[in-house]
Amino acid sequence: MMQTPTPAHAGPAILPLAGSSGSLLERLFKLQAHGTTTRTELIAGLTTFLTMAYIVFVNPAILGDAGMPKGSVFVATCLIAAFGTLVMGLLANYPIAMAPGMGLNAYFAYVVVLGMGLKW
Repeated sequence: MMQTPTPAHAGPAILPLAGSSGSLLERLFKLQAHGTTTRTELIAGLTTFLTMAYIVFVNPAILGDAGMPKGSVFVATCLIAAFGTLVMGLLANYPIAMAPGMGLNAYFAYVVVLGMGLKW
């Protein structure tokens, strides 16, 4: 009887539980059913993080121009991005990262607050 070879890049199961079939990540996200591996998902997550990391610096700068405290906006941006991403991953089982929309923030800061003279 021939065994199916394991791909060379497939690493060991992560966080296996006693008496369980597969890793915690496999059971939670059904990686094999979606045709992916833990390694692929970790690389994708790191890539997404690096792509979106600028938001935690640019968002406070934009909203700071409207008079909002930059430190508070920084913390709020980090918290809401983490919360939104966790909800999408854990509840919806959908690999989408969430963060504040930069276009709407710029519109609010530069058109509504600075352009129209309204207070934030």
